Amino acid sequence: MPLDKVLQKRKPESIPIPFDFSPSGIFEGNDGSWSTFIIRVGTPAQTFRVLISTTGQETWIPLVDGCADFDPSNCGSLRGVQDFQNAPSRGFRTNISSTWELVNLYNLALEDHLDGYTGAGLYGFDTVGLQIQNSGGLTLNHSIVTGIGTKHFMLGVFGLSPGTTNFDDFNDPQPSFMVSLKNQSLIPSLSYGYHAGASYSNVPASLVLGGYDTSQFDVSKVSSVRFNMNDSYTLPVALQVIQASGTLNGVVTLLPEGIMTTIDSTIPEIWLPIAACEKFERSFGLQMDNSTGRYLVNDTIHAKLKELNPVLTFKLGNQTHGGETLNIVLPYSAFDLQVNYPIYPNATNYFPLRRAMNDTQYVIGRTFLQEAYIIVDYERKNFSISQRASKGTPTYVPILSTSHRAGSGGLNRGSKIGIAIGVALGSLLLLAGAAVWYWRRSKRPVRTTGELGEHGEASGGGETEPKAAENMTEMSSPGAPVWEFPGSSTIRPEELDGQPVLEIGEREVRQSRAELPGS
Repeated sequence: MPLDKVLQKRKPESIPIPFDFSPSGIFEGNDGSWSTFIIRVGTPAQTFRVLISTTGQETWIPLVDGCADFDPSNCGSLRGVQDFQNAPSRGFRTNISSTWELVNLYNLALEDHLDGYTGAGLYGFDTVGLQIQNSGGLTLNHSIVTGIGTKHFMLGVFGLSPGTTNFDDFNDPQPSFMVSLKNQSLIPSLSYGYHAGASYSNVPASLVLGGYDTSQFDVSKVSSVRFNMNDSYTLPVALQVIQASGTLNGVVTLLPEGIMTTIDSTIPEIWLPIAACEKFERSFGLQMDNSTGRYLVNDTIHAKLKELNPVLTFKLGNQTHGGETLNIVLPYSAFDLQVNYPIYPNATNYFPLRRAMNDTQYVIGRTFLQEAYIIVDYERKNFSISQRASKGTPTYVPILSTSHRAGSGGLNRGSKIGIAIGVALGSLLLLAGAAVWYWRRSKRPVRTTGELGEHGEASGGGETEPKAAENMTEMSSPGAPVWEFPGSSTIRPEELDGQPVLEIGEREVRQSRAELPGS
């Protein structure tokens, strides 16, 4: 058959639309008031309210063993566990799920470089769905699920990273939830738009998988700052200046010098050098509680700060000094948080600032994302940051995959719901160069069988140092096409409906993984 006839018979490629992952409508947490999302795990489905992790790639949920007899009677609810079969639940019950497949018990490595964020997780596979049952949410079978007992992570976590998880065999890397969505053509690309929500202004979180929502930021005010890539972090930025006005000392500069840091929504705090923390102490009247590492705010100072209503400005750039920069402005309300059980028995006013002992602990946590909107495109290795500005009706814009052929097809799920594909993506993805980062997992089995202790920590069994990482060459997953992130490779953007996609901060990226040794 002539080639032109073959081309005429070829069906257009179907393009998925972005998935708007609706928040739960609840603000909660033991370290602030955070907008959560609902996920379903197991068969029959057990539901949980979880937080979003821009660094992790797994789904973490509280185990039933994570609530002990001495915990409050509503411990399960405090941990985001919803009622199961019309009765209160204390956590995930693996024995009830017919689709649960146990792997092993491993140490949690996601934030183990930060003080107070450790514990053990019961790893396995199960069915995971987004949003409540029958709400149009996406569902995947045989997805990685980690049951946690430790209260260092009071709420569960849903990871957005495309990194793989390796257990005891380098030859069987397990894809993340995001990669599986992409491989099954449920989202258009490995990308998302996200902000954490702000309880003080009653604004819920927003998360769009495979695209972004233009109503969450002012397109006309998007900065043109470009970031260089840093192989060690997921969302690396240079924090040049933190300036505050309306403090107890008036206008102050709080960061002695610029630092390289990373944006990570898994945790709430801003982790800064000790010299910077000392400036915060004087300007905001903070009191360090050495027993918890938290900065507390007494009632008198709290009332004064609410009266003054300080404003903090974070200046971000590509380098620690000079170059183009952008400002993200946060009101004092974003830092006016309370910490609760089990860190303190009663609600206590605190300021989400932590002392970093070295530069590996510099982190900009979830607090920052109350007023910032990020758009992350893993396939083109870039991300943008904008000042959050809610503007009415949501408009979802897909970020097309680098494998998409221009003019090869249209959207595949119903109407286009106002998706403005003509918006030039290059004018929006203006910040930075985040690489597809294969997180160096150092999972160390603590024991093969047995129960978690009363706090969810593993008792018995030895720990070993993580073994040296090896190069990641492929992300294996059934079905075709399968997304691969080759080591030391460069992925170049293609065009979006005739509009050139801006190529930002591109450099070679080395993906690596760490073995999870057997017990």
